[in-house]
Formats: sequence, structure tokens, C-alpha cells
Amino acid sequence: MARKKENQLVVKLVRGFAGLSPRQRKTLAALGFTKVNQELIKPDNDAIRGMIASVSHLVEVKEG
Repeated sequence: MARKKENQLVVKLVRGFAGLSPRQRKTLAALGFTKVNQELIKPDNDAIRGMIASVSHLVEVKEG
């Protein structure tokens, strides 16, 4: 049986790491960000949505 394709999110870091709290830095690192304007494709699940919500002022999200 074929696996159902999971929805994905395209997440882009729009602000740098300077001046962030350690918790926000760790969240961005856990998402995989290393540079400004970097785009990552992440699965659309509750864990990723929660991480994005905690740094929503630093990232842009597109459903893709």
C-alpha cells in the first residue's frame, strides 16, 4: 500500500541570530537554520508548528 504524502512547510529565516534569547537560538538550530534567508522544507506536524510558533517573528512560512 502506498504511503500518503505528508504536507510540507517551506520555512524561511528572515532575521539573524543577534540579540536572541538562548531558547530562541536553540529552537532555530533545532529547525536546522544556520544563515539568514535560508529556506528549509519541514513536515507539517504539531511539533514543527509549535517550534515555528515560538519564533514566528523571525521566520516566514509558506505551505508547499
